[in-house]
Order: sequence, then structure tokens, then C-alpha cells
Amino acid sequence: MKYQLNGEPQQQSVTHRRSNYADELNAQQYAAVSSIAKHALVIAGAGSGKTRTLTYRVSWLIDQGVPAWRILLLTFTNKASREMLGRVKELAGDEATQVWGGTFHSVANRMLRRHAELLGYQSGFTILDSDDQSAMMRSLVKQFGPPASLQKDKKKLFPKASIISSLLSYANNAGLVWQDVLYERYPQLDIFIDEIAAIIDNYAKRKMSSNAMDFDDLLLNALRLLEEHPSVREDYQRRFAHVLVDEYQDSNKPQEQLITLLAGGPNCSLMAVGDDAQSIYSWRGASVEHIFRFEENYPGAQIYKIETNYRSVPAILQVSNAAIALNSRQYAKELHSVREEGSLLPAVVPLPDKRTEALFVAQRIDELVDGVQFRGKDIAILYRAHFHSMDIQMALTRAHIPFRITSGLRFFEQAHVKDVVALLRLLVNPRDQVALRRIIVMYPRVGALTAQKLADNWLTQLDEQNLNSSSLRGHFVEQMGALKGQNSALKPHWQEFLALMDSLDSPDLEESERNNPSELVAKITEYLMPYLRSNYEDLAERVEDLKHLHEASPSGAVLDDFLADMALLSEMDKQNVQDDDELVTLSSIHQAKGLEWKVVFVLSLSDGLFPHRRVLEQGDIVGLEEETRLFYVAVTRAQDQLYLLYPRYSGGYDGQYCPPSRFLTGLPKELVEVWEC
Repeated sequence: MKYQLNGEPQQQSVTHRRSNYADELNAQQYAAVSSIAKHALVIAGAGSGKTRTLTYRVSWLIDQGVPAWRILLLTFTNKASREMLGRVKELAGDEATQVWGGTFHSVANRMLRRHAELLGYQSGFTILDSDDQSAMMRSLVKQFGPPASLQKDKKKLFPKASIISSLLSYANNAGLVWQDVLYERYPQLDIFIDEIAAIIDNYAKRKMSSNAMDFDDLLLNALRLLEEHPSVREDYQRRFAHVLVDEYQDSNKPQEQLITLLAGGPNCSLMAVGDDAQSIYSWRGASVEHIFRFEENYPGAQIYKIETNYRSVPAILQVSNAAIALNSRQYAKELHSVREEGSLLPAVVPLPDKRTEALFVAQRIDELVDGVQFRGKDIAILYRAHFHSMDIQMALTRAHIPFRITSGLRFFEQAHVKDVVALLRLLVNPRDQVALRRIIVMYPRVGALTAQKLADNWLTQLDEQNLNSSSLRGHFVEQMGALKGQNSALKPHWQEFLALMDSLDSPDLEESERNNPSELVAKITEYLMPYLRSNYEDLAERVEDLKHLHEASPSGAVLDDFLADMALLSEMDKQNVQDDDELVTLSSIHQAKGLEWKVVFVLSLSDGLFPHRRVLEQGDIVGLEEETRLFYVAVTRAQDQLYLLYPRYSGGYDGQYCPPSRFLTGLPKELVEVWEC
């Protein structure tokens, strides 16, 4: 008699066997795939076939007689999960469909659906998406935030719900107390700590009363389930004979704890696959320490290295090997290529400033796609931060080179940039109601209806008094201070707004100062700082954007020309619809990880830009090593050609001359060719 446990899939007879693993894998891949070690760490270098290794490992286990339902494969993205499980099915047949595979969150959800009652939830609990979470948090901010009277002090503007959500999520993912995160990352919010505590506390209560979890809760509650209920933990530990983890270097603390518990059975094997040299997500809670401490946490673990690269020509790999060698803490490895040598050495291109850098990129791309070897889809422009792409967007648009942006909105479509431009537009054209409404709704407790009413009254006042930009110069407070339609919350902000307009267009200013986009953007940015601080969690990046905004116009341009240029370029963007194969990719390096292109341009390789000034000024060794890994990731995206660009002038209204990045000066001279422009 054969007895089957409830809930466990019956093992299917194995009809598919592969006898040629050693022929289909290189020696290092095969060693990892066929490992018999209880605990194994596979250091898979960039472009070395990490996915192939993992999928063949699952197939190999099934062919060794391991029931597929006893294998757990953890990934970080749904795309990676679908790709790997699809490949496993091709290798091992239908039995592979019984593998427990998916993202950390999906596996956690699967566990919680079975055992939610043990944590006080019902099995049909709701998962809050980002919109649901934002709506709930906004409601709590309104209920538990500071009284309206406090809003009158712009220096004490209470943070938006999105900032509190970001604070809480980082604390959850990094395994930290949220108060510590506030003091370190958002010190300006210290004055609101009691209100924020009430919001966070009631956020947890409201989710529980709604039988709902957000995405962070899936991990945290799955962890609670295993920690607080030994019988459940032991059931899963008996179930899983093999736990495999993809992109192990990207794991955060809750994920690492889940791995430890799920693979904690006496007969369970753990294989973690990753690359310490590509650990670049500490800002969202990932810790490279997990991969460095693997041997400490799992004594006797076997370490495998996969160093054969199938992506890049040898010259590019020599640069990448030299780049990562700058880090003192790493699993040392030497990538080597199976490809023939390319026709060009990686190029280091010094340029006077970021505008010239952009012109070089546009011209070089035009030359590359003018031949038959490359199309737009083969080319990527990578940068450390999104604001580095502003000049590139301008140059490509002017050169009629179509592009896609994966790191965010086009520069002039970003909300904070539009806010600054709205103030400039109103300065030139006081009748611009679109700009005026955008300005008004920035203020607390002002909605679309109030903004429209005030804008209508503004226009009426202009008509009745026959006012224009010349007659309003230096008289905004006088002419518009008592405008009808203001509510009590708006009045103090209204007066400050009008005072700003007077200061920007004062008759006492020299024409060169009053009509200079650079000077005006600097003053407006200072005025908007309280608003930016309370509305955006990525404040530093937004401020950097505005520091570089003035460079969007050629030197010596006046405000009218600047605004006209912005409008025309935006319209050209909308009209620039092309075949996807013709689109050049603009991406942050973080979002480019895992991708590859034939030609890669890496921007802004000046000390203070990349690596970032903050890391250098603070002497942050850990941060500098992550910046080095980020550079390594950028270099290893390139297959055939690599251009490393170095602007000598940082730009921005507080711009300064910068030395070349230490990532460039640290490279052996014989590995690159310097292009003088």
C-alpha cells in the first residue's frame, strides 16, 4: 500500500535524464551544478552564465532523483523566476513544474495563505499595492499629522505620506528601528517624531483591522511565522531538501533570515549564487555582508567561482578586472573572455564640461549608427544619477537621435523641474494660468478648485488694472497681495510667493542678473527647499537636478530664449516616435544591472560626480567600495565598445573643476586609449 501525505504532490516517475551535463557546461559551471556540498556559495562573475548554472543545477537535482517539490528556488524578480522555471522545464520536463519557485515575496505569500490564522489574519487577507498603501498612509497623515496652525511655518512643513512610507520601508528591509533611520536619513523630521510614531503605529493597526498586508509585511510576517511557530518551521525544513538562491548579494536582512530558517533543516542543502562585485543596492536595504559572511554562517561551505565571460571582448574584461581590483574586500576572481579581441581599446575621453560631453556622445552615436554594424538598440548611455542625463537628453534631441529612458522621466517632465519652470514662465507671462495653477497647488491644503478660482481672479485683476510683466515688475505684492479667493491656509504662502516674484524681477537688479536663467533657478530652488524637503524622499537627487537645470541653455542665453528652448525640445520629444530598434537606451547603472549592449558610454567619471562627492568628503570606505562596484557593473554591460567620459567641470550653479575619477586614474594606461577632443 502506498500512502501519500495530504498537501504533498506525488512524486512522478522520472522519464527525462540528461547524461551530457559536462558537455553542455564549462568546467566551472559543471563543478557547481554537480556539487554534493551541504552548503555552497557560487561566485558567478558578470556575463558568466549564472542563470544557466542555476537552471542546470535544478535539472541535475531532479535527474539525481530529488523530488521537484522538495526544491525551493528563490529569485528577486518575477521575470527571473519565469525565465528560470521555463528553462528548467525545457531541461527536466513536466516534473519541473512542481518546483517551489518564485520571488521571496511570492513564496512568503504562499506560506502565509496556509498559515495566516496563526498570526491573527484570515486566510483571504488582502495585499496592498503601492496605491493602496499610499491612500492609507495619506489618510493617517491627515488624521495624526500636526495641526493646521503649524503649517504656517514653512520650515516645519510636515512630510508627505510617501516620505513616511519610504522611511518605514527602508527600516523594515534593513532590519533597523525606524527611529534610527529617521535620525540618520531624515534628521529634519525630528521635530515631528511623535506624530510620525502615531502614524506608523496606527498604520500597523489599520492594516491588521483591514486583514491586509503590504509587500514588506509579506516578508516580515513569513519570518514571524517561522520564528514563532516551531511546528510550521520544522514542516518546511523537512519539506525542502534543496534551497537555491539567485542574486544572493542583493538580499536584505529579512530575506537572509528567511533563507537561514528555510534551509535550516538537518538534511537540507543550500546553494547561494551571486557576485559580491555586483552588490550595489545598500540604499534599499541590501547588504553585501551576507555574501562575505557565508563561510562564517555555514562552516565548511564549498566556494565555487565561475570566471568565463561570454559577453565582452577581452579588452573590456581587462578594464573590468582592473576596476574591481581597487577594492580590498572581495572574492578575488579574474574574468576571461571566450570572444576574439575587438578592434578598439576602451576609450577614456576627457572633455571640458558636461555639455561638451553630451555633444561628443551624440556625434559618436551618429557615426556608429550611420554604418551597418550598430543600431540604436545596441547602444546604452549609463550614469550614476539621473540628473547626469540632462545634457545628454538635450544633445540627442537636438541631433534627432531617438532614445528611451529607463531611469525615470525625461528631465523636463519631472515634477520638481516643472515647478521651477512654472515660476519662470509666470515671470515672463503673468497671464500663464497653467503655470499659476501649478504653483498654487504646491501649497498645503490647496486643491484644484481653489487653484482654479484663484487663477480666474488673477486673470480678472490683470484685465481690470491693465497689468503686464512690465507693470508688475517689483509690484507683485502690491498688486496681487489682496487677491480674492485665498483661504486661511494659503494666505501666508501667497505673500511669500509674491515676494519671491518681486525679488526675481526687481527693478533694482542689473539686467544680466534679472534675466539670467542660472541666477533665477538658484533663487527659486532656495525658495522651494521646504516644499522639496517635505514632498520628496530623494531630496538630494532633486536638488542636484535643479543645480544643473541652468545648463540646459547655452551660455549667455536670456530667460525668454531659455523657456522657448524648453518648450520646443519637449515638443520634439513627443513627435520623436520611432521603431524600438532605433532607440538608444539611457539608464542609471543600478537599473542596467543584468542587461548588456554592444556599445556603452559611461558618463561623468569625475571625482565628486562618480564616485559621489559625499562619499569622498566623508571618507566613507564602505561607500567607496560600493561606488567601485557600481563602476564595475557599468563596465561589464559592454560587449564590443566602451567609452569612459570625463568632464573636467562639474556644472551646476555651484559647479567646480574636478579631477578625473579615481576609477580612471587607477586603470593601467595600456588598457585604455585616451581620445583628445
